[in-house]
Amino acid sequence: MKVMILAAGRGERLRPLTDSIPKALVEVRGQSLLERHLDKIRDAGISDVVINLGWKGEKIRDRLGSGSRFGLNIEFSDESDNVLETGGGVFKALHLLGDDAFLVVNADIYSDMPIPQINLPESSLGHLVLVPSPAYRDGGDFELVDGKIQNGESPILTFSGVAQYRAEIFEGCEQGRFSIVPLLRKFADAGRLSGSLYEGFWADIGTPERLAALK
Repeated sequence: MKVMILAAGRGERLRPLTDSIPKALVEVRGQSLLERHLDKIRDAGISDVVINLGWKGEKIRDRLGSGSRFGLNIEFSDESDNVLETGGGVFKALHLLGDDAFLVVNADIYSDMPIPQINLPESSLGHLVLVPSPAYRDGGDFELVDGKIQNGESPILTFSGVAQYRAEIFEGCEQGRFSIVPLLRKFADAGRLSGSLYEGFWADIGTPERLAALK
C-alpha cells in the first residue's frame, strides 16, 4: 500500500509563522508535523509515500529528499502556485499511487493514532476514520452506523483527515482544483463508504491557539 500526505497548504490562519514555511513543516514538540507522519508510516511497515507540494514546496523537497533517511521512498506531486485542494491534489497524483487502494493523510493533524490497518470491503470505494468532534466545532461531518459512513442532519463525528480510497472514487473527475468532500457526501449516500471511530488523542493544527495548546 502507498500513502499520500496532503502537504500543499499554506496555513493562512497560522501566519506569520507560515509566511516562510509550509504548514506541514510547522513543529510540535521539536518535530515537524510532516516528519512525524513519516516516522509513523515507516513504523507501520509502509515504504512508499507520495507528498503533494504547494506553498514553499521546495522547502519540503529539500528537507526530505528521496526519503532514504526515513527508510522510505518518497515521490512528489508538485502543484506549485496552483494548490488543488483535497480532491484535486489526490486526483493529480493518481498516476503515482498505483492500482491498489491507498491511504491519504492530512499533514496538518497531530494525533497518537497509529497508521490504520484497513480491510476495505469490496463494495466500498473508501474508508474514513472519524473522531469525536472537538469542542471548538459546533458539530461534526458524518455519522457512523454499523460500519458505514452516513450523512446526517446533526452529525457528531468529525473526519480525521485519515482515509483509504480506491482510485475509482475519482471516476468522472477532471484535473483542477476541487474538494473531496462532495465525493464523500455522494458515496456516503450511496452506501459506498465504510468507516471507523478513533477515540484517542487527535488535534487539527488550524490556528495559533490550537498549536500553542500542544507546545
